[in-house]
Amino acid sequence: MAVEAAASVDIRGALARLRRSTGLPVAFGGLVESGRSRMRISELNGTATESLSRLAVTAGNGLGGKAVALARPCAVTDYSVSRQITHEYDAAVAAEGLRSVLAVPVVVRRRVRGVLYGALRTAQPLGDRTLTAAVEAARDVEQSLVVRDEVRGLLEAARPETVRLETAPSDRGAAWEQVREAHATLRALAPRIGDPALRAELLEACGLLTEGPAPNGMRLSPRELDVLACVAAGSTNAVAAERVGLRAETVKGYLRSAMRKLGTHTRGEAVVAARRAGLLP
Repeated sequence: MAVEAAASVDIRGALARLRRSTGLPVAFGGLVESGRSRMRISELNGTATESLSRLAVTAGNGLGGKAVALARPCAVTDYSVSRQITHEYDAAVAAEGLRSVLAVPVVVRRRVRGVLYGALRTAQPLGDRTLTAAVEAARDVEQSLVVRDEVRGLLEAARPETVRLETAPSDRGAAWEQVREAHATLRALAPRIGDPALRAELLEACGLLTEGPAPNGMRLSPRELDVLACVAAGSTNAVAAERVGLRAETVKGYLRSAMRKLGTHTRGEAVVAARRAGLLP
C-alpha cells in the first residue's frame, strides 16, 4: 500500500505539470491494479465533477483501456462519437463535459503501470506539442517508479535484520557485503534523482541499512558518505568517481575530509570508523 500511495503522488505531480506545460483545462489518471487487467482513475486535476473518480477502466475498453492494451499513447478529437474506441465510459466522460482526450500509458519494463489523461471540453485536435508534453510527464512517472522498484528490491535483498537473524553464521560475511553494496548503490543513485521528494525518500531508505546516527554526534556530509560508501564496497577512487558522478580529484577531496572528521589516516581506517559510528552498514 505504501508503494501505491507513493506512486499516486507521482501521478498527481505529473498531472499538475502536464496542465502547466500544455494549458489543458483537465488532467486525470491512475494506476493499473496489481494482478488485474484494469486501471483505476484516482487522481483528478481541473475536473468540475466526481464522475471520473475511482472509475475502473478495463484494458481494451475506452481510450485509457486502449492505451493500456497497446502500451502506447492514444487520442480522440471527439470522445463520444469516435469510432476508434469502445464506449463503456461515455456517461462518465459526458458528465465531465470532455470532448478531445488523450491517454498516455506509464510503462516500466514493458509493463503498463498507469495512465495519464489530458482533455479539452471542445472538439479540436490536441496537436503534437500537447502529446509530447503528456509523454514527457509519463516518462517522469516511469523514472520514479523504476527508482522505487530498485530501492525496494535492494532493501528486500539486503535488510540488516535479515542478515543478523536469518543468515547462517558461515554466510553472514557475504550477506553483509550484499548489504554494503546495496547501500553504496543507493547512495550513488540518489544525486541523479531530480525530484527532491523522491531523492529524500531514497536517502531515508539508505538510512535503514545503517545502525543510525552516531552516538557522539559525528556527522559526514552527504557527498562524504557517498564516497565512503563506495570505498566500503571495494571501489577505487576512479570507480567511486564514476558511480557518484564526480571527478576523481573531487572524490579524493571528500575522502580526505571524511578521514579528518573520523580521525583516521587511511581509507580502510575511515571505513572501520564510520561503521563503528553507525554511519555505514
